[in-house]
Amino acid sequence: MKVSLSSQYGKEDRSLNLHPVKKKAAAMGFWKEGDEAESYPLVANLPKLSDDSEAHSERTGTFWSACAHIITAVIGSGVLSLAWSVGHLGWIGGPTVMICFAAITLVQSSLLADCYRSPDPENGHIRNRSFIDAVRLNLGEKSVWICGVFQQLGLVGVGVAYTITSSTSLSSNLEILSFSSTEKINVGRMAAQHSPEICNSSSSDDGKLRTGTVWTCIAHIITGVIGVGVLSLAWSIAQLGWIAGPLALLCFAVLTFISAFLLSDCYRSPHPVNGIRNYFYMDAVRVTLGEKHTWFCGFLQYLSLFGASIAFVITTTTCIRAIHRSNCYHKEGHNAPCSSEDSSFMLLFGFVQIFLSQIPDFHNMQWLSVVAAIMSFSYSFIGFGLGFAKVIGNGMIKGGIGGIPAPSTAQKVWRISQAIGDIAFAYPYSVILIEIQDTLKSPPSENKTMKKASMASISITTFFYLCCGCFGYAAFGDDTPGNLLTGFGFYEPYWLIDFANACIILHLLGGYQVFCQPIFAFVERWLAKKFPSSSFVNDFYTIQLCFLPPYKINLFRLCFRTLYVVSTTTLAIAFPYFNQVLALLGAFNFWPLAIYFPVEMYCVQRNITPWTSKWILLQVFSAVCLLVSMFALIGSIEGLFSERLK
Repeated sequence: MKVSLSSQYGKEDRSLNLHPVKKKAAAMGFWKEGDEAESYPLVANLPKLSDDSEAHSERTGTFWSACAHIITAVIGSGVLSLAWSVGHLGWIGGPTVMICFAAITLVQSSLLADCYRSPDPENGHIRNRSFIDAVRLNLGEKSVWICGVFQQLGLVGVGVAYTITSSTSLSSNLEILSFSSTEKINVGRMAAQHSPEICNSSSSDDGKLRTGTVWTCIAHIITGVIGVGVLSLAWSIAQLGWIAGPLALLCFAVLTFISAFLLSDCYRSPHPVNGIRNYFYMDAVRVTLGEKHTWFCGFLQYLSLFGASIAFVITTTTCIRAIHRSNCYHKEGHNAPCSSEDSSFMLLFGFVQIFLSQIPDFHNMQWLSVVAAIMSFSYSFIGFGLGFAKVIGNGMIKGGIGGIPAPSTAQKVWRISQAIGDIAFAYPYSVILIEIQDTLKSPPSENKTMKKASMASISITTFFYLCCGCFGYAAFGDDTPGNLLTGFGFYEPYWLIDFANACIILHLLGGYQVFCQPIFAFVERWLAKKFPSSSFVNDFYTIQLCFLPPYKINLFRLCFRTLYVVSTTTLAIAFPYFNQVLALLGAFNFWPLAIYFPVEMYCVQRNITPWTSKWILLQVFSAVCLLVSMFALIGSIEGLFSERLK
């Protein structure tokens, strides 16, 4: 077909044999065949296969980056309504409709992919940089107007939908903002107290070598957060119910991220990007807030480590007892009287820790920390898998909106406070955040990398916690045990339960030492400075045992570390209550270490003037978290002594 084009630049008309798409391009001034095409400014500016350099647009996308873009664009708030949609369509119609729409989307994408280049889908000289450009070039201006109206209306509609979704999410979270999150000091130190020492090896402003990236940071955080606290989440959700339980987990995730966001800017002082490095949490407190706050922070930090040691003794004992009972039930039947004495197991654990406590310091226990981290993931995934399998086996989801009923309102309130404390114990990592951040290389700046890593790791951890806690509650309902692996909701396969509990024991053997070593180091350094001439404190003696290398022993170290293990074991025998002790530790640590110090340091770091709107907002946030922490602390103490008096 021939079409006559009139020249806009004083040239004569000429007839061209054109492809239909080329005709429209020529009619709109986008394309012209032959050498005269270069006289059209629009054509000269359009990239061809050979003129990408002229377009000043470098394209580096691959198959995988395209997949990532598509998945990111498709998955959004619409996924939240899919369960409702499938619920109305039923088990046959719902999945069938979703598969049909997937097929339709694939066909539509295949058709549209051929419209990126014109007139040929592979070798066309004209790139359509947007949907509108493709419609204009192929269908004409009238179709462009129709397409534009629908496209803009669609964008407006999406904006309205996003506003509605955001408002409902904010309202849900604000209603439960009183739920608190606490510093989970136990497994955190195990994962990261040692890891920074391993990773400090890349060139930086202080002469140390740091090679940490956002991925290694995510790994440290996840390994540090996930621990024995995950085993109590099913019980916590069971106390709060199907609405408040998951919302409490999400709320703690938000609080933990806020804490991490504030604290990540305190790694350097006085400027968060170019200031002097603070290598530890207490260093940041000392530089930013002064010596008085440092003493208060140190007292809380070491008291938390001591409490975590007690929790480890209790948890290990329940796991040893669970292995004994699991084998007994397998041989004698589920109704057999398989009882055992906890105190003997605690004494056994304490005896082992007396020997392990003679390990000089962290530099000599790398293998112990690695084994503990592997065990942590092993038993966590086993607990999740067993809960999921039991839900499938039951053929139903147990539980209710109000959670497990209590004999009285007062008891229900106390149980809720203990559940909040347990969840609080499972989340924050503020005490180890500075140490992890000290492993990161720059650029980009360490605080930016830490914020990205915190967002990713908290999201992953929250998803994992929701799976473990919700599947545990769905599996057992009102009979949900306090410890998912030792409360004997599961009897079979007994060997898998034994293996999971053995993983916990190995984890806690290492975890106990990781929490003790900072206390040992602090006390021994302080006394060595206090009494430099004391042979009891400072002198070492070499002992040679058969088939073992020589070992240097210090009398004060031997006595002090042994007494420390004895004290934690004795308190564990006196208060052997897993959920109550975890709740007490979570409530006690949450506000001062995860909220108060990060907020105060952030205010000083950013020079936030008192009584400004930002200062008031941060102080209100801190005050609300304090009230929640006090509520959880009081309830945990009540639960601890109530169990003791039974």
